[in-house]
Amino acid sequence: MNTKYMTKTVQNSIKTAVLATVVSFGGHVSHAQDSTLSAQGAKVFAKCKACHKVGDGAKNGVGPHLNGIFGREAGSVPDYKYSKSMTRAGHDKLVWTDETLTAFVENPKSLISKTKMSFRGVKDPEQITALLAYLRVFSDDPSNIPEAEPTAKGTDHDIDPAILAIQGDPEYGEYLASECQTCHRVDGTDAGIPAINGWPIEDFVVAMHAYKGKIRPHPVMQMMAGRLSSEEIAALAAYFEALE
Repeated sequence: MNTKYMTKTVQNSIKTAVLATVVSFGGHVSHAQDSTLSAQGAKVFAKCKACHKVGDGAKNGVGPHLNGIFGREAGSVPDYKYSKSMTRAGHDKLVWTDETLTAFVENPKSLISKTKMSFRGVKDPEQITALLAYLRVFSDDPSNIPEAEPTAKGTDHDIDPAILAIQGDPEYGEYLASECQTCHRVDGTDAGIPAINGWPIEDFVVAMHAYKGKIRPHPVMQMMAGRLSSEEIAALAAYFEALE
């Protein structure tokens, strides 16, 4: 279905299908409840609409249009110039699903370290849920998206604050870093593989746990992160943040 030119009648039909299929942890969400959720999402979208358009006739602007985003490969909207990092994520088969969109909306750098999107993220899980419910109205019927999950559900993608609070030992991080630096240049230059010198600690930790949880795609990084404990990730984060 070409959602770019979706009529309001089709949008309403899709919205009806969404309302019929959405399930929460507590059981089925009523039509009235989900209508409220989508309306709330439209209000949250006010944070996005300066850069992104959605709905009938939506076109690319500062950011790509968001029609049909569920089930879409990252970096794939025609005639939009993406960052190298977003294009690379698409090549790595990052697909926009409930899970990956939740992670990206909450903290864009958790998935795309050098995204052009200068947005700090939406921290309220209820606002994220509402926003995704609203955006799903402009995507295909969720039942036709294999990766889709019910929109109206609690989110559990936050990094445990206890993990973020771990004080990494930069000397231990330096010891661990040799394997990282076989690909990421120690001088901080980007030769096709993004530099990680000077990364803020929280961004580094969130990104590594996104690989560890297989939310962020790249099989080698998933394997590498999967071997590391939370303490080792914190140590690497402390080491690389100090590098220029």
